[in-house]
Amino acid sequence: MASAARDSLIASLGVQRRVLGALLIREMLTRYGRHNIGFLWLFVEPMIFTLGVTALWTATKSVHGSDIPIVAFALTGYSSVLLWRNMPGRCIGALEANLSLMYHRNIKPLDIYLARLMIEFSGATISFFTLSLFFILIGWLEPPEDFLEVVGGWLLIAWFGAALAIALGAVSQESELVEKLWHPASYLLFPLSGSAFLVSALPPYAQQVVLYIPMVHGVEIVREGFFGSRVEAIYDLSYVIPFSLVISVVALMLVRWSEGRVVPE
Repeated sequence: MASAARDSLIASLGVQRRVLGALLIREMLTRYGRHNIGFLWLFVEPMIFTLGVTALWTATKSVHGSDIPIVAFALTGYSSVLLWRNMPGRCIGALEANLSLMYHRNIKPLDIYLARLMIEFSGATISFFTLSLFFILIGWLEPPEDFLEVVGGWLLIAWFGAALAIALGAVSQESELVEKLWHPASYLLFPLSGSAFLVSALPPYAQQVVLYIPMVHGVEIVREGFFGSRVEAIYDLSYVIPFSLVISVVALMLVRWSEGRVVPE
């Protein structure tokens, strides 16, 4: 019995791997095509955005409440914005554009969401670490003091962004308002997400408010990993981890609920 169950699990994982692989190839070809630099836009596009914001912040001599070089501050801040903001944007309305795939019994709505999330995560991650390496090599950025902490904070932001994206993607099947509301909401959240400030530089009452925003904790961890003792990072893992876990459970429940309501074209 145990051997049969193990073989069945291995077979199921093999099918899941092939499904996700096929969806990833389809998404990249659909989004980036075969012309110009093709799939390289996956990380070149976020790199251009990040470099543009970095240049703008440098040119305007933006104040961010610390002695960290503005290039380093902008890189760690805006890269995190691309991670949590783009994920929901790609998942909202994703099923509507892929209803024809629902005829395949091995393809589920969650597979479509996961494929898009993997693409967004890969693009933002490659962009972040490529630009970090580039700035380190030219002397504009010091190497991270704790690389594993940077990775941990980055994954924490990605976890929250992915859970939120799946939840919004499932709900968007029932109402177009989700797409219309997310875009202004994401712009309003941008200045509150910790990308443009350190929590320690805020007044105490403002710190209490912004720490209710989950991605702020991840950004603080990333910056603590990068800059160590040069920053006073304020975050609470006992808040952000349970919060992300709850959002993840709710997202999976919403996907399961919406799955039975999807009508293939």
